[in-house]
Amino acid sequence: MSDTGTERQEAASDWPKIRTVGVDGMLVSFGDRLSEPANRAALAFRAALDRAAPEGVEETSTSLVSAYVRFNPVHRDHAGLRADLDALVQERDWYEADLPQGRREWRIPTVFGTDLAPQLDEAAEAAGMTAEEAIASISETVVRVQTIGFAPGQPYLGELAPEWDIPRQKALTERIPEGALAVAIRQLVLFSVSTPTGWRHVGQTGFRLFRPEAETPFVLRPGDAVRFEPVSRERFEAMKDDPDGGARAKELT
Repeated sequence: MSDTGTERQEAASDWPKIRTVGVDGMLVSFGDRLSEPANRAALAFRAALDRAAPEGVEETSTSLVSAYVRFNPVHRDHAGLRADLDALVQERDWYEADLPQGRREWRIPTVFGTDLAPQLDEAAEAAGMTAEEAIASISETVVRVQTIGFAPGQPYLGELAPEWDIPRQKALTERIPEGALAVAIRQLVLFSVSTPTGWRHVGQTGFRLFRPEAETPFVLRPGDAVRFEPVSRERFEAMKDDPDGGARAKELT
């Protein structure tokens, strides 16, 4: 059985589960850990839930493997909403669902290593690669935005090859800049703000992810495909005035 097939079988065993979250929330989970099928199911289910618009639902969102629903308890009780969610869960095999419509493929210029991203060598060694092999491995992999979290508009992207199943640091880096690309546990994080982190900083982009002044403040969406293209320091500096940092996108669906 293929890796994806095995992951799909593991993800579907005893799942999905519908659980109560406080007085006004419900959570539909498709696994107890990240996998491609469970992430795909969560994204597809949330999109279907938005289309169905059950009575009383005020907000939806996704994490890595779950869809969250916030509702108005004045107009809807948990039992009624649970019944609606269960009916939607039973409609199809969500692990085989197509990803939501409106996805795009982004190509984001990235400086790997140098003083701009000083932990490339350290991360490459942890993955058993040279720095050049690490750059090739990351830049040749098309990753997907699995969820947005931790900071406004900040994407978690994956998955990388199994060699990248490296742990986060035991100590924090005091400050990582906006636009930093960091790696751990087969995922990439592209930082939308400057912040402390335990992830290793391997690349630097000029992409501004969080734009509070815009009609759509978060640039990337869950489900978007992303490729980080290596560029020289000189080209990176030349694109500094561009809020997209030279990134470009095309519609996928």
